[in-house]
Formats: sequence, C-alpha cells, structure tokens
Amino acid sequence: MNQIEKNSMECQTRHKELESNACGLHCIKINHIGVTLGKENILNDVNLHIHCGRLTSIIGKNGAGKSTLLKAILGEIPHEGTIEFKDIKNNVYRDLKIGYVPQHLNIAKNTPTSVYDLVASYISKVPVFFMKSKKTYLKIKEQLKIFEADELIDKAVCDLSGGELQRVLLSIATMNEPNLLILDEPVSGIDQNGMELFYQIIDRLKREYDLAIILVSHDLNYVKQYSDYVVLLDKTIIKEGTADEVFQSNTFYKTFGKLVYMEE
Repeated sequence: MNQIEKNSMECQTRHKELESNACGLHCIKINHIGVTLGKENILNDVNLHIHCGRLTSIIGKNGAGKSTLLKAILGEIPHEGTIEFKDIKNNVYRDLKIGYVPQHLNIAKNTPTSVYDLVASYISKVPVFFMKSKKTYLKIKEQLKIFEADELIDKAVCDLSGGELQRVLLSIATMNEPNLLILDEPVSGIDQNGMELFYQIIDRLKREYDLAIILVSHDLNYVKQYSDYVVLLDKTIIKEGTADEVFQSNTFYKTFGKLVYMEE
C-alpha cells in the first residue's frame, strides 16, 4: 500500500467520525476531486466533509494546490469528482450557495466609488444611482455593522485600509446568507490589529450563523488558534484533524521543516 492509499484510508476513517458527530444543519461533501492542467496533475483524489459551525483551514506549502481546490469548489475550473450539499435538517440535496472573499481586490487610486456604491452594486443589477434610497442605505449599513464596518459606508473604497476592505468584502460575501464562506488568504498584508479583529469576527460568524467556513491561510498562528479542523494539502490531503493533531504530527514537520508558529 503506497502513501496516498494510506492517507486516503485515514481520511475515510476521519470522515466517518465527523458524520457520526455532525453539528449544525448541513454538510458539504467534496468527493474525489482531481484537477489536471495539461499534463500536470495539480490535485489528486481530495475528499473532505465541511460542516456548518466549523472553521476548516487548509494549509500547505506554495504549489500544494490550495488555490486550485478553491477554484474547483467555486466551479471556476474543470475537475473530476463531485461536490454535494446536504441539508441535514431536511435530509435533502439542494443547490449550494457560496460566499467568497478573495485575497486582493484591485481598486485604482482616486476611484470615487464609496463603500455604499460597492455593496449596492452587488445587491442589484440596477445602476447604483437608481438605488439611493434611505431603505437601501439602512439595509447596507445594518449589514456592515455585523462586521464593525458601518462607519465606513460613505468612505471611498480606495481609501480603506486592508483590514477595513476585508470587513467590507465579508459583508458583501454574506449578504445572501451563503451556506459556505470561502476565505482565500483574507488577511494578506493586514496589520496585527486588523488580523485580530478579522479572526474574531470569523469566530463569531461560525458560532452564530448556519454557515460553514473554509479558510486558506499561511498564518499558522491564527490557524492554530481559531480553526476547528485543519487540512494539510500537498496535491492530496496528507494530514487532517484538529489543529493539535495536525500541528504535532510528523507530516506537518516534514512539510514545513521546522516549527513555523509560535507557542501560545
């Protein structure tokens, strides 16, 4: 039996344990996802169950396939395998609604677009200048308030700090009440205070909303502190479990070569 087969058996055992202790109202099943670009195999037989009420973090070295996996889940690239969404409460399959926060949003300097304009343009296809109503304004401000961003509503997007912009993007990503929230390196370039606030908000989201969260991150300190489940990826899942199970494993040390996070 080769290492990939051993890892696959270990993952299947873990998935059975998760199903027997399923929390929340729904489960997302990623079954045998594989991605090949040209002749290069990017992902191979990735199997993962994502439960609501949990923050699942995906870690790995550069080139491990983390972003490719997100693109496959989002349906942006062709892939093998299936992604299923099951509503455990009603025991039925239905369409999966996904909210997505990208790593970067390129905003040109001196762009006059305000936070209100940005959010309003997402709510409706109607041009923003037709939506300058008090009702819409209050609705957007209330949504921003969840992420401690309501005071930014009239601020130009180009003047936002990295942390402020990410909180606005979180507001947008969750407006349609998604079942799955995907965060792709969301705190890249954000200062320490901004990172702390961001992860505190994510922690509150998973506890208070019927929402599953996938985070791709290189910030291993925060992954260890806030994650309910950690997946170590290297084209396939080579280790998964609680943060302690993954971070204390030989597989983790073999992957990163040394202790790359600070003890709490």
